[in-house]
Amino acid sequence: MDTTTPARSRSACELEDSPPGLQPSPPRYSLGQRCRSLYHALWFRLSERMRWARKPYHEVPVGRLTDLATWQQTCIESLQSRYGVCFESRYGQHTSLANYAYLDLLDQAWTAADRPVPTGGRVTDVGCANFWYAQTLHRFFRPAKLTGVDVEGFRLYSTGYSRYDAAAGYVADLLQTSFGTADYCEIDEQVDVLTTWFPFVTPAPVLAWRLPLTVFSPERLFARIARNLAAGGTLFMVNQGTDEAEVAAAYCRQAGLRSQGRWVHPRPLRPRPHPMVASWWTT
Repeated sequence: MDTTTPARSRSACELEDSPPGLQPSPPRYSLGQRCRSLYHALWFRLSERMRWARKPYHEVPVGRLTDLATWQQTCIESLQSRYGVCFESRYGQHTSLANYAYLDLLDQAWTAADRPVPTGGRVTDVGCANFWYAQTLHRFFRPAKLTGVDVEGFRLYSTGYSRYDAAAGYVADLLQTSFGTADYCEIDEQVDVLTTWFPFVTPAPVLAWRLPLTVFSPERLFARIARNLAAGGTLFMVNQGTDEAEVAAAYCRQAGLRSQGRWVHPRPLRPRPHPMVASWWTT
């Protein structure tokens, strides 16, 4: 069993500016991608037209996390102590551990950047799926208002519940927290903090998530993000791997956003195939 505690020092993983890059080029889709997109578009339109919803879905709490390495348990206990969370009292094993992993990234990234956390403001998360990590964002940013937005809200799960039902359960009991289904490119708002975890900046993940390529428009998305950030506001973005992070950075710069540094997680609480790259942007 690995008993090494993950490093939390700045030297463990250097904070750095987002590297300069080329302007993103328009995507070109293969015939296979176009066919898959048409198939996903059929089901996407059907689910959004039916808008199936029953009632808020609540996970069965696991009560106690199991099969953790010593360093994972130590990290989780530290997060519990400092943020007053106990995800396993509300969620199953998978969702609980995933929430601790997101909270750990937020905690380590903002500490490494030596940045004050912008608490008490208006926070929107873009591309939140069913917003299973709403409580993590609520505890970390302590917002006056927290909103999760996703383009798809009524995908039906094998449980018979929809994404909307799941989101309603995850935001329940969180003050001033809501979930909405919309194309964020068409939302006009002013917020202090925008967060986005693994936004679509290349076509392959769009299809992997069973969405049509018609929802893939990173130029419009980041332009809208830049427009919706209040003066002095912060975009906090997490990408999967340095290659994806550089593509996303190019879209940010194209939208007029300014880099305020990036940070690569040295050892995520949950193993991932690619490093998690966090970055900060402002207008």
